[in-house]
Amino acid sequence: MKKVRKEKQAVEGLQEALLEEIERLKMENAYLKKWNALVQNKEKSPNKTKHK
Repeated sequence: MKKVRKEKQAVEGLQEALLEEIERLKMENAYLKKWNALVQNKEKSPNKTKHK
């Protein structure tokens, strides 16, 4: 019985870790999408300043 309980706890721990990793990756993806949109917006802007 104890072995089954330990295995169940291990699976639950792994599942929790994977869900946390998914959430972190979702946040990173959202950040990169926003950053990319800002960069593209800046490149399209007619008010670009050119550095000499």
